[in-house]
Amino acid sequence: MRPAILNPLFTPVTTLSGVGPKQDKLLRYLLDRSDTPRLVDLLLHLPTGVIDRRARPKIRDAVPGTVVTLAVTIDRHRPSPPGRSRAPYLVHAGDDTGDIVLTYFRARSDHIEKLLPVGARRYISGTVQMFDGTLQMVHPDRVVDEAGLANLPGIEPVYPLTEGLMLGALRRAVTQALQKLPQLPEWIGADVLHRCGFPSLAEAIGRLHAPLEPTDILPDGPFWSRLAYDELLAGQLALALVRARLRRPAGARHAGDGHLRNRIIDALPYALTPSQRAAAAAIADDLQQPLRMLRLLQGDVGSGKTVVALLAAATVAEAGRQAALMAPTEILARQHIKTIAPLAERAGLRVAILTGREKGKERRDILARLAAGELDLLVGTHALIQDDVVFQALALAIVDEQHRFGVRERLALTSKGDAVDVLVLSATPIPRTLVLTYFGDMDISELREKPAGRQPIDTRAVPAGRLGDVIDAVGRAIRAGKLVYWICPLVEESEAVDHLTDATGRFDSLRRRFGDQVGLVHGQMKGAEKDRVMAQFAAADIRVLVATTVVEVGVDVPAATIMVIENAERFGLAQLHQLRGRIGRGSEASTCLLLYHEPLGEMSAARLRVIRETTDGFRIAEEDLRLRGEGDVLGTRQSGLPGYRIARSEVHGQLIAQARDEALTIMRDNPRLEGEQGAALRCLLYLFERDEAIPLIGAG
Repeated sequence: MRPAILNPLFTPVTTLSGVGPKQDKLLRYLLDRSDTPRLVDLLLHLPTGVIDRRARPKIRDAVPGTVVTLAVTIDRHRPSPPGRSRAPYLVHAGDDTGDIVLTYFRARSDHIEKLLPVGARRYISGTVQMFDGTLQMVHPDRVVDEAGLANLPGIEPVYPLTEGLMLGALRRAVTQALQKLPQLPEWIGADVLHRCGFPSLAEAIGRLHAPLEPTDILPDGPFWSRLAYDELLAGQLALALVRARLRRPAGARHAGDGHLRNRIIDALPYALTPSQRAAAAAIADDLQQPLRMLRLLQGDVGSGKTVVALLAAATVAEAGRQAALMAPTEILARQHIKTIAPLAERAGLRVAILTGREKGKERRDILARLAAGELDLLVGTHALIQDDVVFQALALAIVDEQHRFGVRERLALTSKGDAVDVLVLSATPIPRTLVLTYFGDMDISELREKPAGRQPIDTRAVPAGRLGDVIDAVGRAIRAGKLVYWICPLVEESEAVDHLTDATGRFDSLRRRFGDQVGLVHGQMKGAEKDRVMAQFAAADIRVLVATTVVEVGVDVPAATIMVIENAERFGLAQLHQLRGRIGRGSEASTCLLLYHEPLGEMSAARLRVIRETTDGFRIAEEDLRLRGEGDVLGTRQSGLPGYRIARSEVHGQLIAQARDEALTIMRDNPRLEGEQGAALRCLLYLFERDEAIPLIGAG
C-alpha cells in the first residue's frame, strides 16, 4: 500500500486549475506517460534554463538583445490598419530617458487597450531589440501594474516543452503542484545529509521550480543533486532488496562433476579464451557456494558469451537440475539455440526453444517434457515466464541483455524454481558507473578477448556523395563471392514507415543493379519470412542483405565480410559497434563502410572517429558515456541513466557509489524497513516508483 502521506502527489494533473483534456494530452506526451500524469510527474519535470528579469534599467541604458524589465508610461496606440491583419499593432511608451515601441502581431484591440491603457504606468518585461533606430519589444513576456510588480519573479524557470503547450501554462500548473507538496519525512541518513550538504526535499524542489539565483537550477548544484541522490538511493535500495531476495541461503547446491562441460569443450572447434575459462570457473564456483549466484557476464560482440552460458547450464544439468535462457527478442533466442544445439547434442544435453512462434501440439510437447524433467535447458523469450511454463527443477536462470528486462521479469523467471541462481548476460560492455547504477552490487565477469582466428575489421567513413563508388565496390565484392550487409537507419518509431520505405527503396535500387542477389529484412516482416531471407543469405543464395537495425544483435553469418551503414551519423556509438560486430566473425578480413551526410555535427564526427579508431567495445562504451554525457550506453533510450529521470552519470557519478553504500548500510541495519526510518524509505521507494521491490522486504 502506498503511504497515505504521498496521496496528494499521486492525484492527476487534471485536478489542477486550467489543466483540461487538451493539456492532459500534451502533458502525457511531454512526460512520456500513457495515462494522465500525476503531480509528482510534473514536479520531477525539471527546468533546463532560466529567464533573469532582475535587470531594470532606464530605456536609454537597455542593451539590445537582453531581457529587461522597464517602468514606462503608455503614450499612444497605433492599431493595425483595417484589412491588413498581418501589420503589427504598435503601442508607443516611454520614460524620462527615451521611447520604446511595443509590437504585437494578430492582436485583439480590446485586449491591448485594457492591458496598456493610455496614460497609465506599466512594468513591461521581455527582450529588447533595435528596429529602424528605435528600441522595441515584440510581444512583452510580462505586463503588470504596480501591484503586479510585487509578484513578478526576478528569475523564471524555462522547461522542456512540446508543440502546443505554452510555457506559461506549464509554469502555472507547476506552481499549483508545489502548493500541494506534503511535508515528507527525511529518508537520507543524517551523516550523508551533512557530508553532501543536501537541502531538504521540499527546499530542493521549491528552489528548482522557483529559483532565487540562475545557478539554482544547475544539475551539479545542491538542489538538483539532492533529487538525483534520492532517485539513485531509491534505485539502489530496490536493487539491494532484490539482491537480498535472490542471494538468500540456497540450500541444495547445483554444481556437478564437470563431465558434461568437458564434452562441450571437446566439441568446440576452437579453444576457449582465457577469460571464457575464468568466467566458466567463477560460475561453477558460485554454484557451489551456500549463497545463490548473482553474476553479470559482459563481453564484447562475438566474445563467446553463449558458450559460457551453455557451460553454466551444463554445470547444473550435471547435478540433475534445469536451466532457462531468456532473450529479449525471438531473433536473439534463435541465434542462441543455433549456437547451442549442435554442441548440446554432442554432449548429450537436452535443449529446446520456446517463443511466441511455438504453438499448439509443438508447444504442449515442449511444456510436457519440461515438467517431466526431460529437458536440461530451455531457451526462449518472454514466453518463458508465462504461467503454464512449469519446470521440474529449475536451478539456473540466464537472462540475456538484462537492461531490456525489468526487475519483475527477473523475479518471474526465478520464481519458477527453488533458490534459483541468476546469470545475466550483456552484449553491450557497460562502464563501471552504469553497472553499479543498473545492476547494483553484482559479481562481474568480463570477456575481453575475441575468439582465436578473428580478423581485424577495416572501418572507413565515406561521404554520401560517393554512394556510386560504394555501389561499384559492392559489385566487385559480389563477383569475388563475398557477402554484404547494407544497413539503412530506423531512427525513431514515429519515423518507422518512412525509414522502412528507405530500406525498401535502397533494396529496389540495388535489386535493379544486381538482380536476385539482393534480399531485404526489416522488423515489420513476419518471423518465418525473416528467417527465410536470413537463411538464403547464410547459404549465399543472396549476396547482399539490405536490412534495418533488426540485424543489430544475434545474427551470425561468418562468411559475411562487408558492411555498409547508411546515414551512419544518425546512429549511436554502441549501435554502430553492435552492427559492425555482424562482420569479422570468420577467418577472412572484413570491411565496414560508414556512409555519412555532410555537414557532420561535432558529436557525429566524434562518434565516427571513435568507431574508426577502435573495435574494443569496453573503450567504445566509455567513450559513448563521455561523449553523450548521460548517453544511451545501454541502448534503452536517448538520454539519462537507464531507468532514471533526474540522475546524470557525468554529473552525479560520485553519488552512485554513495547511494549504493547507504543502501547496503540500510540492508544491514534495517532489512525489513521498520520504524520511522523504514517508513520514510518506503515513501522514497513509492515516490520514485521503485515500489515493485517492497513485496520483497523480509520475504524468503
